[in-house]
Amino acid sequence: MRAPNFWNERSVVSNLLVPVGVIVSSVAWVRAQTARPKEIKIPVLCVGNLVAGGAGKTPVALSLAKRLQKRGSEVHFLSRGYGGRIRGPHRVDKTSDNANDVGDEALLLARIAPTWVSANRAAGGCLAEINGAQIVLMDDGFQNFSLAKSLSVLVLDSEYAFGNQRVMPAGPLRESLSCGFGRADVAVLLGGDNKKVIQAIPKEMPILNANIAVESSFQGFEGRPVVAFAGIGRPEKFFGILKTLDCSLVQSISFPDHYIYTTKEILGLRERAENADAVLVTTEKDRIRFPQSLQHVAETVPVEVVWDDESIVDTILSRVLTMQGGLG
Repeated sequence: MRAPNFWNERSVVSNLLVPVGVIVSSVAWVRAQTARPKEIKIPVLCVGNLVAGGAGKTPVALSLAKRLQKRGSEVHFLSRGYGGRIRGPHRVDKTSDNANDVGDEALLLARIAPTWVSANRAAGGCLAEINGAQIVLMDDGFQNFSLAKSLSVLVLDSEYAFGNQRVMPAGPLRESLSCGFGRADVAVLLGGDNKKVIQAIPKEMPILNANIAVESSFQGFEGRPVVAFAGIGRPEKFFGILKTLDCSLVQSISFPDHYIYTTKEILGLRERAENADAVLVTTEKDRIRFPQSLQHVAETVPVEVVWDDESIVDTILSRVLTMQGGLG
């Protein structure tokens, strides 16, 4: 979906939708208060957010998983598999599954660790435990209450903040700020300090500051012109990263988040780049939605999370590893 413009301001349309947002917020609060989540015997680390769209959950989840793996922990990812047809529980097969099956995020996660797609998170968590997981890492699922969480991390985009601070459909919030922060344990603030965001975070909640940056091993484009496209929550963030590289961004094309590209569209994008004598560039999340036979058409820019203080991150992960599932 493409976020409506009125999510960024308190417009007439937003005002008219506020009563619906109040109902959504109330339902979310009741679900949170009455939930009876399934507890498993291993830790469950949830990486979620409060707004619809791209806050940076998946890069954070990948970064935390890599740090856990360096400690020797057997990490299994658990995802809803947004955009895929399989409801699961299903273990992602990197060789045969595609984005239409399990969604783009699950395919990215499965590159580095066993990944389970399950609309019923409790069922997926149980299967991960049975199959040797020592810790379950949920990419999204903060608003899902079927599986007990040991520790919940909220990823916050300092640039976008909370939009107009209203609950869907009047704004981008999935639930009220008070309800969401009331269940979270740690906040990850991506992109620098923002007074509005920091003021919303409870004073007692630890804040991990970080940025999403191009991987240090990336060679760049050596000054070549680039035609870029992205179908992610905030395409402008990707285009902004490209502007910091050694290239000339001649065109940037936005698509809705999780967009499934047709062969005709992919070839049309390649033609645009060829006509501009440019390199066609996109995100790894976009290219993984291409048919395998067309993934060579576009180059990608690999990104990673760079933490301001890695020692604090590792201290929190050490704490998680000592927990039993749901006992945070």
